[in-house]
Amino acid sequence: MQNECSVLVFASQKGGSGKTTLSGHIAVAAQAAGAGPVALIDTDPQGSLAKWWNAREAEMPVFVETTVARLSRDIAKLRETGLRLIVIDTPPAATAAISEVVEQGDLIVVPTRPSPHDLRAVGATVDIVEEAGKPLVFAVNCATARARITSETAVSLSQHGTVAPVTIHNRVDFAASMIDGRTVGEVNPNARSAKEVATLWSYLEERLRRIKGDTAGAREAQGERFSVELLTPIAAASSTPSSPQREESLARRPAPIPPSRRPRPTPPPAPAPQAVAPQRPTPRQGPIPLHELFPLETAAMRREPASAGEEPLLLEEEMPRAAIWDGIDRRSQDAGPPPGLPDRRRAPIFGRRPLK
Repeated sequence: MQNECSVLVFASQKGGSGKTTLSGHIAVAAQAAGAGPVALIDTDPQGSLAKWWNAREAEMPVFVETTVARLSRDIAKLRETGLRLIVIDTPPAATAAISEVVEQGDLIVVPTRPSPHDLRAVGATVDIVEEAGKPLVFAVNCATARARITSETAVSLSQHGTVAPVTIHNRVDFAASMIDGRTVGEVNPNARSAKEVATLWSYLEERLRRIKGDTAGAREAQGERFSVELLTPIAAASSTPSSPQREESLARRPAPIPPSRRPRPTPPPAPAPQAVAPQRPTPRQGPIPLHELFPLETAAMRREPASAGEEPLLLEEEMPRAAIWDGIDRRSQDAGPPPGLPDRRRAPIFGRRPLK
């Protein structure tokens, strides 16, 4: 980056999203990548980032003690000291104090865990950033490898802002390294977690370059990270000029026919329709099932009022007891059947004793 100082703010209303962890790791990664000197500022009353820095043995990045009320004046003084990057950690809230911190940032990073609770809490932070008119980047943090919810979270966040093309996965390396004030890159530079943090910083650095207007430096940094494929237009433009023999052979080739003058292909003729003899329905063998004679009707159809001259169709539970009596009635076992129906109860005498 240029010598101009940039301010990177990590903000999120949701607690436990990884703001403090990413703040420390990005600051150390930027210092290791040659983007220093880097300064850390902790505006969280819990002071987790300050406690982590106090446990460090390395002197860089430096730590600056300030308050939200003095933040704008202190940042103006820090810009004059030759710092190139200031990383600010914020508390998990969406208050006026957070708005003042966001006002001082050049780029706002919103760490988001792939969970429904984090996605619901993102809205308040996005509103604060949009009200301040600051650029926003979502960073998917603490993700599970090969989980569908991780990709779904990135898709959901992309509807509200830019999502960093790097996913920070949930590993024990982050918590274990921060116990004694270090980062995953300082413990094991070849670990996957360290490479993810380094790639995330490379992306954030490029965004800061574009925001500051250093487009030439951004293109140079991008060229160092990405290799050019052989069949891309960039490689074709940067290739060596062709030989005179090749240019002469290309000149002898006939000029291509423009699309407007090319003959249109004639569509194949449609097949002639063939006469098909009507098929007579085969007579049904055997009785017709009841479900074909009486199609299935819903309860709503059955309860519709009958038209004039038709008897209403009753449900089974609406029929009178006399029509469906089967000889078993728990409430009146000895009352006998209704008038006109046969008695289907068991015989009054069973064995040697009459039934009572």
